[in-house]
Amino acid sequence: MKKLFSEFKAFINRGNVIDMAIGVIIATAFGAITNALVNSVFMPLIGLATGGTDFTDKLNLVIVAATTNEAGEVIDPGVTIGFGTLLSAVINFLIIALICFAIVKSFNKMAERAKKAEEPAAEEPAEPAAPPAPTEAELLAEIRDLLKENANKE
Repeated sequence: MKKLFSEFKAFINRGNVIDMAIGVIIATAFGAITNALVNSVFMPLIGLATGGTDFTDKLNLVIVAATTNEAGEVIDPGVTIGFGTLLSAVINFLIIALICFAIVKSFNKMAERAKKAEEPAAEEPAEPAAPPAPTEAELLAEIRDLLKENANKE
């Protein structure tokens, strides 16, 4: 049991597990913000365009109505297919995906700029290297050939 606890402690203390936990917490908070944006801004606008301000309720299909008692308390909630709720969730997902895309794209652009800034500036191209100097044997062979040519001309 003690070994299991020490392995679990080592696992929890890893940096990537803590980073992942922080990411989940931030994603949850971000999800709440986007839910509020979708439900409070976009859905009323779409609902207004479709004939009502409560878009989610307008597109829900009630199969069996809820039953209530004389006091107005719900006894049986009934059966409702939530097309409006589904559409709200899809719009919410698309907004989150768009924002995540923009964030990743901006981070990639910043990383690319940082990488370019770290690279040394492009140096001017060096002059082409001069051909290597002939070796001593090549020079002697050339002198011999010139001497032979001169001897044949005379």
